[in-house]
This record gives sequence, C-alpha cells and structure tokens, in this order.
Amino acid sequence: MTRRQFSILSSLDTDDDDPVLSTINLIDVFMVVIGMLMIAVINNPMNPFAQDKVTIIRNEGKPDMEIITREGQKVTRFKASGATGQGDGEKAGTAWRLKDGTMVYVPADAVPAASAVQGGK
Repeated sequence: MTRRQFSILSSLDTDDDDPVLSTINLIDVFMVVIGMLMIAVINNPMNPFAQDKVTIIRNEGKPDMEIITREGQKVTRFKASGATGQGDGEKAGTAWRLKDGTMVYVPADAVPAASAVQGGK
C-alpha cells in the first residue's frame, strides 16, 4: 500500500468516530419528527388555529353520547342525559327509509312533484 492510500484511509477512520456527526444526525431526526407533528396538528379537525365550524359526535346512539361543536375559538360540549325528550311541539315532517337503506326526510309542508301527481304512485 502506498503512503497516499494509507493517509486517505486513516482520514476516513477518524471522521467516523467524530461525536459531532452523530449529534447532527440526531438533530436531523428530531427536525423530521417535529415536522410530522406539525402536519398532524394542522390536519386535526379541532386545530385551534383554524376558523372552520366543526361538529364531532362521540359514542353515537349510546347513553353516553357527546356532541362537540367548534365555531372559531368557541368550543361547546353537549352530553346526552339518556332520558327521552319532552315538550310541546308540532310534527315537522316524515322520514322514510328506502329499500337501499338511505333515509329521506319529507317536510310536512312539502308540495308533491307534478310527475308524482300525474303518474300515479
């Protein structure tokens, strides 16, 4: 082996043991993790920096159901008591479940379409 090759190989070995390089690698890893966390916060529907209106329903249909709404910076929580609602009111319409499973709401004051009146059922 020549003297020049030996000096190049020895310089590579000394760089591999430098503790500053491993510290720089750790800093790079932390920068990537911080970037990923920032993206997760921005994509969160309850992001405190967004001005959108958001409604979240937790435990839908269960006695401990909770509805969370956010309008700008105001967050409101509604918790179900499990009791049936009572009060005075009037019928607002009818909901129909079709054969394919979809639900259709028909308001009480809805005017039937002309084709339904002329075409029969």
